[in-house]
Amino acid sequence: MDKKHVEDRLRQFETLCRERGLPLTIQRREILKTILQRDDHPAAEEVYEAVKDRLPGLSRTTVYRVLEALVDLGVVRRLHHPGPNARFDAKISRHHHLVCRLCHRVIDLESPALDNLKLPSIGSQGFKVEDYSVHIVGICGECAKKEGLGIRD
Repeated sequence: MDKKHVEDRLRQFETLCRERGLPLTIQRREILKTILQRDDHPAAEEVYEAVKDRLPGLSRTTVYRVLEALVDLGVVRRLHHPGPNARFDAKISRHHHLVCRLCHRVIDLESPALDNLKLPSIGSQGFKVEDYSVHIVGICGECAKKEGLGIRD
């Protein structure tokens, strides 16, 4: 995200914290800022590595707790995808993902066709859909090159 968008989202977060009576801690602000500045869908450990030097005494446990709080507040999303670690995404509008099954890289995919999928009726199963995203699993371009695979549409 560009710098102006990051600052706008941080201001929105500060307002949300005030409205909900939540303390706006330096840890929450720095962790959110770190995620907003990235487009690689970092795992918690990557967030920790990115902020630990700026926040002396920060523990991994605090990073995990802050990430969960940010998800609960709706300012970041936890990605549910195949892979060893949960990843976090600052882009909260509907979009989809390409997931590399070799390196676990996650790439944003904008698709009006996928945004407008007609979902099957599942109300009879007692389930209310709040949102959805499509994860397409395959092999990214970098891994395909390493593996000697050609990629075609």
